[in-house]
Amino acid sequence: MKSCLTFAILACAGIAHAQNNPVKVEVKQTAGRYELLRGGKPYFINGAGGGQFPERIKAYGGNSIRTWGTNGADKVLAEANKNGLTVMLGLDVARERHGFDYNNPQAVAEQVQKLRAEVLKYKDNPAVLFWGIGNELNLEYTNPKVWDAVQQIAQMIHEVDPNHPTSTVLAGCNKKEVDYIKAKCPAVDILSINTYAGLAAIPQQVRTTGWTGPYVVAEWGPTGHWESPVTPWKASVEETSSQKAAVYQSRYEASVAKDKTQCLGTYVFLWGQKQERTPTWYGIFTEDGKESEVVDVMQYLWSGKWPQNRAPHLASFQLDGKQATDNVYLQPGKAYPVHATVSDPDNDPLTYRYELLPESTDLKSGGDRESRPAAIPNLIPAGAKAQTTFKAPTKAGAYRLFVYTYDGHDNVATANIPFYVKEN
Repeated sequence: MKSCLTFAILACAGIAHAQNNPVKVEVKQTAGRYELLRGGKPYFINGAGGGQFPERIKAYGGNSIRTWGTNGADKVLAEANKNGLTVMLGLDVARERHGFDYNNPQAVAEQVQKLRAEVLKYKDNPAVLFWGIGNELNLEYTNPKVWDAVQQIAQMIHEVDPNHPTSTVLAGCNKKEVDYIKAKCPAVDILSINTYAGLAAIPQQVRTTGWTGPYVVAEWGPTGHWESPVTPWKASVEETSSQKAAVYQSRYEASVAKDKTQCLGTYVFLWGQKQERTPTWYGIFTEDGKESEVVDVMQYLWSGKWPQNRAPHLASFQLDGKQATDNVYLQPGKAYPVHATVSDPDNDPLTYRYELLPESTDLKSGGDRESRPAAIPNLIPAGAKAQTTFKAPTKAGAYRLFVYTYDGHDNVATANIPFYVKEN
């Protein structure tokens, strides 16, 4: 008994020790090519933004998680270690658009000290891959002193943590910011970029802006709401889950998959679900954890293999014979036909769920938290199938009709149509 207990204590000590054994990560340039080395071995990032379902990241061929701050970092790092994943650990740097004043030296110094405590807390965790200093600090900003602050933070990190590179994350890739970072932030080792429809052009854009160092695409995903068609009542038109799957694959294969000299890898957005313009726009899972066709694409891009059971494919979704881009106007209280054309690659039987939401009015920028509109009940028949009827709301205004198609194997296809109810 005693020997078993001793073994258990030693095993626990070993686990604790392992948690405090940093794995050295460095950026190396060899033969004109940048590479991330982790523990001395080449490490290309097949990453996911968001810590939900870490076991699925691992199972589908991914190897890393991105966070935007250290809130909940203990849990994310523990899950990463458990699943053999690494973490791009974000440091939440204050943004000018939220009221932070980079002309205030005391506030800037206090922020560095606060972040120093966070770096000291997590720097020896073996899951840490590199530090993300801020997110989209160039979004809606005017004061270039933010880059001096980024340099101070990067210097501080190098002083206290010799084992992990530093990065800062830009919204898009513009010459003005690249010039600032080159001039003001020599302690930043990796440029990180968030891009959506622009992913296909990123390798060329990086070179055009004059960035010759290594880069990571820290967010990429569907066509963004600011890049999409817009209705006359200012509702952005969202791609279907199947359209998203196609653009995730084509843009990735056309760009970062081919950039073998400067790109260190990417973090797909969003490995989870969030409300941003709609509940389905950026999450590649639904609120109840079902997987869209985009997840199949990610498994293929990461592992070279498609999953055994594939998500349903949505070819079209129509309301009153019109598609989402057709500027759909309806009469109050009138019934209209609805038609979803969905097939399943595995011939699984499909079930349908419809949801009606008012158009979201809680609209933010930069991914800030938005509230989900409350669903409007009783305007779609219970148990509706691919073809059904829908009664328009009696109140004038902007709405969206959503369809969710399930295959019974935790996979889903999604689409929505924005429409406007006009008074008679």
